[in-house]
Amino acid sequence: MGKSRRNRAGTSQRRDPLAKPVKAPSDPELAALREAKIIPVINDLQNPDPKSRSAAAVAVANIIQDTKCRKLLLREQIVHIILTQTLTDAALQSRAAGWCILQGLVLEEEDDFCVHLFRSDILPAIAHAAKNVSDKLSSLGAGSSEFSPPEMPLVFGISASLITLLTTLAEAADDILEAISSNTTIIDFLFVLVAQDVLVAPANTDDAESNGISSLRDVALACLMLLTEENGNLAKKIVTNSKCYQAMSSLKNHATGEGVLACATLHNVFSALEGLKDAPNVTGADDSLLIPTLTKTIATIQPDQQAANGSQGRSNPLKMQRLALETLASIGTTLNSANVDTPVPAKPDAEEPKDDEDMDDADAGGSDAEGEDDDDDEMDQDAMEADMEMVTGVDGDDDKANIDDMPVLKALLQTALPELIRISSFQPTNNDSLQLHGLALSALNNIAWSVSLVDFSVDQNAGIQKAWAPVGRTLWEQVITPILSSDTADVNLATQVTGLAWAVSRSLGGSTPLKGDEHRKFISLYQATKSMEPQDSEDPFQRLGVKCVGVLGQLAADPAPASLNREIGTFLITLLTGLPDTPAADAVEALNQVFDIYSSEGFAYDGEVFWKDNFLNQLELVLPKARAMVKSVDKKTQPELRARADEAVMNLGRFLAYKKKNKPDDVNGS
Repeated sequence: MGKSRRNRAGTSQRRDPLAKPVKAPSDPELAALREAKIIPVINDLQNPDPKSRSAAAVAVANIIQDTKCRKLLLREQIVHIILTQTLTDAALQSRAAGWCILQGLVLEEEDDFCVHLFRSDILPAIAHAAKNVSDKLSSLGAGSSEFSPPEMPLVFGISASLITLLTTLAEAADDILEAISSNTTIIDFLFVLVAQDVLVAPANTDDAESNGISSLRDVALACLMLLTEENGNLAKKIVTNSKCYQAMSSLKNHATGEGVLACATLHNVFSALEGLKDAPNVTGADDSLLIPTLTKTIATIQPDQQAANGSQGRSNPLKMQRLALETLASIGTTLNSANVDTPVPAKPDAEEPKDDEDMDDADAGGSDAEGEDDDDDEMDQDAMEADMEMVTGVDGDDDKANIDDMPVLKALLQTALPELIRISSFQPTNNDSLQLHGLALSALNNIAWSVSLVDFSVDQNAGIQKAWAPVGRTLWEQVITPILSSDTADVNLATQVTGLAWAVSRSLGGSTPLKGDEHRKFISLYQATKSMEPQDSEDPFQRLGVKCVGVLGQLAADPAPASLNREIGTFLITLLTGLPDTPAADAVEALNQVFDIYSSEGFAYDGEVFWKDNFLNQLELVLPKARAMVKSVDKKTQPELRARADEAVMNLGRFLAYKKKNKPDDVNGS
């Protein structure tokens, strides 16, 4: 048994990290390196002579990228020395080198080092330095500089190091990001850099320094882009800071690195403001204003494109194009939350799933289909129809919406979609163009899914349908069909194109331009998923198999011909009867598609397929298997899958009761 720690008298204090000498490493090579390089610069960092301290700080900054030297420096408590001595040095050169050292450390070390810095109170030191830099840059912009030309590159170097530190720290942990974004001094520093007039390097600076100066606004925008994601409070600060917001609004019109960063940051700001109850009223706070610049940027993408040699930072065309595509994809996901009249949704929110102990009761209520003679337990016709409305998502909301009420969607359809389709339809020739191709498909997926949430069965949405229908058909013919025809073995590509096909077919309904036996491609693709992808993915509903089931369900829906409906319907029923071998997520999606496809006896194929092929009896046999499937899903490790499985089984009971209540006469009489 271990000994208990003995209480020590006196006030508990932190030990001085330098009070106890650091042991030399046992490795002879490292020990020699420590004596030759590390100990001398550590001693010089604490030398009374200012010139020696400055030279030592610069020397440390130059060797920090060497792994062995860096680890040895960390052993010698370099961070403590920098924080307590170098950053408070009277010499500007020493302070600049100190910040450069910390910048190098956070870039080379793991996230836990950033957490260590944060806990070492690095933010107050950053804020103090940021305030000094802000004051100097503000005086420079006013035409009365507070520092001499030789100091300029040092001040700009400190600025670049501070922003890199802030960005890397914010990426390391959410609580650090929150602390940074709520620090007024730091945020004001970033605002000053964004709003600053174009800075001209002094004549005696070399090209490297000039490039560093010109990139300050780029890195400040990149930092703000990170900080503004889902950050309503910071979004409010930006739109109420007239200089910063006006600078971003001006930059957003230029298809440059700064312009794309401004667009990405403003998109985060607009999205964050949507979630605020007390959001300020900002004229022109609309993603539609960002789409032209983003589209101009991606218009330069070519199939044989590669990263340009020598391009640095955000000026690299590939990085600009990638960020533009990512921003368009994000805009695509927020279409239905834009500050415009919201279109009628295609489905209401799902009903709260029941717990384990309630499942038997729910199943018993749904299994009235098994005992038709029990009149006391039968639901009346109105209750049945109400249940089917819940199961199939019929909604009678008549809120008006058309394409002119959705400026973001209109700008996407008219401006961005042609370029996204072009990029998605070409054959990538290298890794760079392959990455851009995938990002374009992701953007199309997000846009198509947002459109698919519009209920086109409602007359008030006819304007949106009219604008979308030709675009959706073009997507199918120029992107989906060619990729399907290529029989790709790329699981990621197959998953993306199948998800896109699901969204497009859902939005086009009966006007999906199927050619020949295209639906069989998805059936074959589903069979191939058994060997193409893992069955225990983190998000089972994003698996390729589930998406194949989804798109097939849409292709089989009314007004599909009976022959097509029979082939797909048989496939779905076979999946369900295959339980427990069928993955739970696949079975849940198959059930939901069956509910939608056969939700009405008015569909032409209902009697011809559902009843003549005896789907009802097969689904009754599926019910106990589906109940067992639900219980096999751990609600703690897979809560979404469990909730959706609960709901699907509950709906299966209601669906069976409804179908039995509404048997066609020729079936009842047979």
